[in-house]
Amino acid sequence: MRRSVLSLLAATAALSLGFAAPTRAAEDAVVIPAPAMDAAPASGIQTAVVAGGCFWGVQGVFQHTAGVVNAVSGYAGGTKATADYQTVSTGRTGHAESVEIKFDPKKISYGKILQIYFSVAHDPTQLNRQGPDTGTQYRSAIFTTSDEQKKIAEAYIAQLDGAKVFGRPIVTKVGALDAFYPAEAYHQDYLTLHPTQPYIAYNDIPKVENLKKLFADNYIEKPTLVSAGKATN
Repeated sequence: MRRSVLSLLAATAALSLGFAAPTRAAEDAVVIPAPAMDAAPASGIQTAVVAGGCFWGVQGVFQHTAGVVNAVSGYAGGTKATADYQTVSTGRTGHAESVEIKFDPKKISYGKILQIYFSVAHDPTQLNRQGPDTGTQYRSAIFTTSDEQKKIAEAYIAQLDGAKVFGRPIVTKVGALDAFYPAEAYHQDYLTLHPTQPYIAYNDIPKVENLKKLFADNYIEKPTLVSAGKATN
């Protein structure tokens, strides 16, 4: 689905006198409360893995988030044998396009990561899709790495559903992470490398703009890129 959308958008742009980025995102951000339950600050780097549609935009959001030391696009939910883009794109592997987020819990909490994820990174009320992309590989999911993460994620979903901040029930599934498989190199840092590509400009750049607007204290201008090999914040 993403490939056909890219082709259509590219053709439309070619017919215009010059490319101009759309003025709004395909999915709007939603102002939501912080989680009532959160993890306490701790030492060491921790890992969060989330899925919310095309991993380009989700990775881009967290690469602009302070306290994140690395954000890698990849696959979770299936086996190593099927963890490649062509196979995952069939929607029959169990994998979801996901982002592995390494973060410093002294600088950003797991709950804050989830708040950003639910608010600006994707729409958690869309079942097996995000915007123009459809299929189970684009589902909303949180892959937890500890019992504490599971409790926080489930409590936060219940909190948001109870507050009816989205108007529709959250469909995000919470489950334990079995393994994360990094995506192909050409998928990494995609938003930063291709900011004017029609798909990115319409669907993903506005997510970063919403991060800057709604989470100014957590926003960093210079992204933490996979290609840099180290944190830039």
